[in-house]
Amino acid sequence: MSETTATPGGGPTPSRAAAVRAHGDPRAGHGGADPARLTTLELLRRLAAGPRGLTAEQAEERLVRYGENVAPAWRPVSWPRRFLGSLRDPFTAVLLCLGLVSAAIASWGTAGVIMVLVVVSCLLRSGGEHQAGRAMAGLRELVATTASVQRRADDGAAPVVRELPVDQLVVGDVIRLGPGDLVPADVRLLRASGLTVHQAALTGESVPVAKYALDAPPDADDGAAEPPHLCFQGSSVASGSATALVVATGADTRFAAAHPGPARRRTESAFDRSVHGIAWTLIRFMLLTPPLVLMANAALRGRGLSTLPFAIAVAVGLTPEMLPVIVTATLARGASALARTGGVIVKRLPALHDLGAIDVLCLDKTGTLTQDRPVVARSVDARGADDPDVLNWASVGSFWTLELAELPAPDSLDEAVLDASAAYGADPLAYDGIAALPFDPAHRLATAVVRRPGTYGRHTLVVKGAVEDVLGRCGRVRLDGTEAALTEGERRRLLDLAATEAAGGLRLLAVAHAERPARGGPYGERDVRGLTFLGWVALRDALAPTAGAALDGLARRGVTVKVLTGDHPGTAARACRDLGLEPGEVLTAGQLGALSGPPLAAAVERATVVARCTAQDKARIVAALRASGRTTGFLGDGVNDLPALLTADVGICPRGAVAVAREGADVVLADKDLTALDRALTAGRHSSGTIAGYLRITLSSNLGNVLAMLAAGLLLPFLPMLPAQVLVQNLCFDAAQLAYAYDRPAPAAVRGPAVLRPRAVLRYVTVFGLLNAAADLATFGVLALAVHLSDGPGGPAVFHAGWFTENLLTQAMMMLLLRTGRSAPGGRTIGPVHLAVTALAVLGLLLPLSPLAPALDMAAPPPLYYALLAAVLALYAVTLTTAGRRYA
Repeated sequence: MSETTATPGGGPTPSRAAAVRAHGDPRAGHGGADPARLTTLELLRRLAAGPRGLTAEQAEERLVRYGENVAPAWRPVSWPRRFLGSLRDPFTAVLLCLGLVSAAIASWGTAGVIMVLVVVSCLLRSGGEHQAGRAMAGLRELVATTASVQRRADDGAAPVVRELPVDQLVVGDVIRLGPGDLVPADVRLLRASGLTVHQAALTGESVPVAKYALDAPPDADDGAAEPPHLCFQGSSVASGSATALVVATGADTRFAAAHPGPARRRTESAFDRSVHGIAWTLIRFMLLTPPLVLMANAALRGRGLSTLPFAIAVAVGLTPEMLPVIVTATLARGASALARTGGVIVKRLPALHDLGAIDVLCLDKTGTLTQDRPVVARSVDARGADDPDVLNWASVGSFWTLELAELPAPDSLDEAVLDASAAYGADPLAYDGIAALPFDPAHRLATAVVRRPGTYGRHTLVVKGAVEDVLGRCGRVRLDGTEAALTEGERRRLLDLAATEAAGGLRLLAVAHAERPARGGPYGERDVRGLTFLGWVALRDALAPTAGAALDGLARRGVTVKVLTGDHPGTAARACRDLGLEPGEVLTAGQLGALSGPPLAAAVERATVVARCTAQDKARIVAALRASGRTTGFLGDGVNDLPALLTADVGICPRGAVAVAREGADVVLADKDLTALDRALTAGRHSSGTIAGYLRITLSSNLGNVLAMLAAGLLLPFLPMLPAQVLVQNLCFDAAQLAYAYDRPAPAAVRGPAVLRPRAVLRYVTVFGLLNAAADLATFGVLALAVHLSDGPGGPAVFHAGWFTENLLTQAMMMLLLRTGRSAPGGRTIGPVHLAVTALAVLGLLLPLSPLAPALDMAAPPPLYYALLAAVLALYAVTLTTAGRRYA
């Protein structure tokens, strides 16, 4: 029950509730009018309905005309379409084009290697998205299958209540609701008795919300409160019964608006945006490379299309071919370790990288920061001082209400009172229960009639409920242990004191009692008069056990937290304070109005809590933060969180989330332990650091080699490297780079968001690519000098071998000196990168001297070359180390 002075509910009245247009369409809004703002008679007229229900003919006509009451259909993308869609990746598309060109000129080796890389890339991408098409399946768990509908055979017949499939409901139907029923559509209450509904999945309200019929709803001040006379599809009846009018079905319900529907797709993630930014810059250069090589060689060296294979090999050399493999291996290792040791399931591999890049995390309150149950914060007397006796009387009322009222389910507030009173040694069994009046949403009271054992002729009424309603039935107040008349001034003081408590985010349960002469007849609402006010019990939401530690961890990681909730602003702010998160400025979705884009992002940046949010409000805020350049994560567990889960760069939910949220999320905290989020962020930043290191080093090396080959192609009378040699060199370097997937980034990599910024990466690549090109060009001179001084045989084969060795050695040095990984104390641990670098260097030195050299058109350089090369490499190492330190 919602016995509280805080306003129940979780968001503004939906603007697209279903009513009718003036022209008789019973599905949509009637000129913008809201069914919550119409009188019952006005709504019935606009819906062409009546309190006795529709006739069978009317219902059939509306069903044919407007369709069944089902959520919008959503068809998952087939596997072939996913595979073909992977070709939209910029690197994959360019590789495919280069492979087709290579095949067209009969360069089968080059074409084969490229096509294998394309197929592997597409398989990895489409496989990672295989589970993304099932989010809608979980919706069926929250939708009723049958409903009790009141219909007539014809206009003159009496209405008959019968069970019908929910998909047969139409606007204008009259339905019956009882305890445990799922609300099958959006409805307006015509009659209600003790009705409370669970709607946390839709609004974030953590306790059942009282609902009651209103014939002429008053004008709302700002539309922030949940309409008490409307119930929405996806909620369930906790207690009481009602007769209601269906005002929205199918796609017009709030429930349908809370999920993405068939047209919505997840937008680009932070990782996609970063890689695409780098990719398109490289692609422009790659597309220019072949024609520039062809024109330059034709103009200066008289070579024509014979240099096309070389030009294509140079363009391929700029491509980070192993990116899909490195990314997948790195993320898969991190995801596997998290699932094994951290209780975190990563459903979409790129989401692990995006976790590491998060700099703002938006949270839903209910189910993430708090649990779905209240706990007693304290009990106070009429002076505002702590008084356990108030809690004792409240426990007496709660115990006997639960025992005698025959409620369909225990009330969460009563259970919280009994749990807290047990710690004070309260004994409700010290009284005998006589009768109970369960909570009435209209009067917001619950009453238990008890008698002290051995005492005859006297009964005690114990009343608890909303402060305003209890005070309205009190004539006396207990002050400092004695009773006094409740004056109007004293009443105002108590209301002000209660308002102050409620503004702090507490739910208040007022407690009063009265002595009555015993009687044998039943007690009724008219007997609840002339009470003595005792005080109130203050309740708050139970905090998630690990939420405080998780928020501390996020702050240390440099992640800003935003709480987006459908709950009361005071309740949300109180939960934040209790967890050590300063709420700062507290906003409501109503205050944000129709803001969007930069103004909305700027407003949210100044606030920590945004309350009274609908599903659309949460998604709108997350989208605005993303558009402002922030990498966003969203942590939620309800249907109302699904649009935000899909809008964020990373959607996160706990294991206990509703099925539709689990299906739509990228990351699931399997143990419902928010400290696991800290471990997930660390793993994500490790993965991001590894991928960023790979991209920086690979692109720097590739760019340097390409620039050097372009220059050498113009300076030399022969090709500086043959296409086969370029491909072998690339394969050796690519194989060595697989070690990055097993590297451990330095501690500095996890201190802040690991954002892969394209401009920063391209600056890095330009600086170190030019340094690598300079080392390559210096090798030209060294090689020419060595051949000249040695008086040995020269020619292209010697040049190819010398440059092949130098390229692999410089690439090995870049891998070792520019890596961001860490070693054990003392730096003596040999890791996978050290082994890969050693293998690459040995291969570079021995392959030109091996029996395979003639097959690759290479001949051993003179010994003097190796001595001069050592001097060049030593100078390069010093320059590389110095530049690396300055860049860091």
